[in-house]
Amino acid sequence: MSDDARDRLVMLSRRWDVAVGTTWETETSVLAFGSRRGRPVVLKVVRREGDEWDSGEILQAFQGHGVVRIYEFVAGGMLLERAMPGESLVPLATSGRDAEATAILAKVIKQMSPTSASSQCPTVHDWAKAFTGYLQSGDEQISRDLVQDAHGAYMELENSQREVRLLHGDLHHYNVLRDARRGWLAIDPKGVVAEVEYECGAVLRNPVEDPDLFTSLGVVENRVEILARTLGASAHRILRWAYTQAVLSAIWDIEDGEACPHGAITLAARLRRMLS
Repeated sequence: MSDDARDRLVMLSRRWDVAVGTTWETETSVLAFGSRRGRPVVLKVVRREGDEWDSGEILQAFQGHGVVRIYEFVAGGMLLERAMPGESLVPLATSGRDAEATAILAKVIKQMSPTSASSQCPTVHDWAKAFTGYLQSGDEQISRDLVQDAHGAYMELENSQREVRLLHGDLHHYNVLRDARRGWLAIDPKGVVAEVEYECGAVLRNPVEDPDLFTSLGVVENRVEILARTLGASAHRILRWAYTQAVLSAIWDIEDGEACPHGAITLAARLRRMLS
């Protein structure tokens, strides 16, 4: 743990009266599992400014609807309800019960009815800048034709959105945990303002470690049908957003110094053929 993260964790645990039990570190944050006044909580400290820095404000906007409750927050730090036992949806999806997992994800999306988004919250227009940045970078891990086509489709979708609202922005199988009392709850929102069809994109390219599952056209079609029916959304727009986001997520991975995610690119290529 960096000295800054350690210092902030100690400071916030004292300020918010948290008895810390165990800690767990990720590349982007430090999580302290403990209790406050007998209630299980998670104290999360984000290492540096980025996607999760303002997660506290975003969670507050959802007011506990479909998400873990937030008790306290500052920039880069938050005290959260702990989902118990806290298993994710990944095992369900990868054990032959993908339709059940998709139905749960759709229900969580439907439950997440926010108040208003912060003026600092990005829009899909803001996120589109990564396409241009990649095309200008000279990187060749993703074909230029695919990036240009996905960028064009993304902008068409952005300019024809219907009702837009605050979305989670990264809702997938790892970011939904089970709580014995409250059911399945979303965690770790990035926050983005867009139409609800956009939210489905991350569902279609996960669980990331099982590309054979999420690139199967039968699985794609079944997932889209469940999402569209549950949310009253456009199946065609879900597919188009998922296509463009698969390319966008690959660009983000490359920007972060990671290897090109071949599962996402395979999915993008198959969705492009489906849509042609």
